[in-house]
Amino acid sequence: METTPTWRYAIGMFGMSLPINMIRGSMALYWIDIQGLNAGAYAIVMAVYGIIDAIDNPVLGFLSDRTRTRFGRRKPWLVVGITVLAAAFVALFSAPTSLEGAQMVAWFAIFAILCEAADSMIAANYGALLPELFPEERRRAHANSMRQGFQLVALIISLALTPVLTTRVFGTDRTTEGFSTTAIIYAVVAAAVLLFMTFSVREVPPATSEHQPGFFSSIADIVATRTFWQVGIASACYLVPLGIVLAAMQLYVKYTLDLPVDRTFVIMGVVVVFAILGIAGWTRAVTRWGAPRVWRIGYLFLAAGFIPLYFATSLVGAVLAGLVIAVGWSALLATNDLIQARILDDDARRHGVHREGIFLSAFGFFGRLTGALTGFGFWLISVMYGYQNQDVPGDDPAGAFRFLMCVIPFVIAALGAVISRLIHVPEAGRTYDREEVSLP
Repeated sequence: METTPTWRYAIGMFGMSLPINMIRGSMALYWIDIQGLNAGAYAIVMAVYGIIDAIDNPVLGFLSDRTRTRFGRRKPWLVVGITVLAAAFVALFSAPTSLEGAQMVAWFAIFAILCEAADSMIAANYGALLPELFPEERRRAHANSMRQGFQLVALIISLALTPVLTTRVFGTDRTTEGFSTTAIIYAVVAAAVLLFMTFSVREVPPATSEHQPGFFSSIADIVATRTFWQVGIASACYLVPLGIVLAAMQLYVKYTLDLPVDRTFVIMGVVVVFAILGIAGWTRAVTRWGAPRVWRIGYLFLAAGFIPLYFATSLVGAVLAGLVIAVGWSALLATNDLIQARILDDDARRHGVHREGIFLSAFGFFGRLTGALTGFGFWLISVMYGYQNQDVPGDDPAGAFRFLMCVIPFVIAALGAVISRLIHVPEAGRTYDREEVSLP
């Protein structure tokens, strides 16, 4: 059967990362600081999303695993997810300036949740393709490193360049027009790239004789898998700190470093470029040491980087601290998906079925804790420091965002470093071959 070139699969990560990381990096600035959404309401919406996401993630994954069309299992879901994400993403950053009170909360809640639900649909199906298309770990590691490289390129744009576009080129840090224009541009580019990936990959159909387990039996098997919980919680300890950093960085620059928001470009640009270089080195380390060892090292660097970031008082200090974080970040980018893929391989060996969609969706629940815990962080600084928005920043906004950006992520990343060392990660690879099935 014809195999898919790794770049055709990997480029999809660029399309996924462009809009979703603008959401993660600019949503708090846009909605809380500029639009004036109450930080407590922001936290409640993100908590509600977490509950919804806990339900829809495994359901979407299960339905994807059982889908049978002449286009494949994953492609129909990808097309729907891409369409919904593009539309909801533009709406999220195009709220009418006349919105107040409950109307503002409703607009934010509807389109934030739609964006995250669509992203879940895309991520579950895109992620399920990795172990399906690349069953051998060396080629899988190459595909994963390439897609993470595309993600980092998208991050340079969506995290580093976005503040320049939104607050200087198309608008200011006190107006919303720049965010709407930037969102439209990103939505068009992301949809085009994702659709190209979707119709370029050659899906590997499941064996026609393969038993299809029920939803609740699949959930029961997953819940009973100890390594699922261990790796899932450890993954959250990597994703949540980075999620907080992405959400709060522009506000950290504005209040803690007392610099223009567009200086975020310097910090994030340097950090992401360094991470791109790092991921190439860590990928080579994976082939020599194995994914689990590199994964565990990544947590140590990630946690360590938040210490100098806490004491940074200048742009240079923040950049230097960010470089340490980038070392850990790139190691985890190079390995975390490989660790999760080993859990899928182990499940396939033990049960003889392919249910990558529901398994990765279940893992996605831990990643989606990022939104809820980031919202909790904003609520916490509103209580501790009195921060509400740019008009009501509280008595110590600099301390508020130093606490949110450094203390909370350090504690969580350090916990991940401990947990990762206690996990016995299964071997990679599957011990059986799929039936040869001709593609349409």
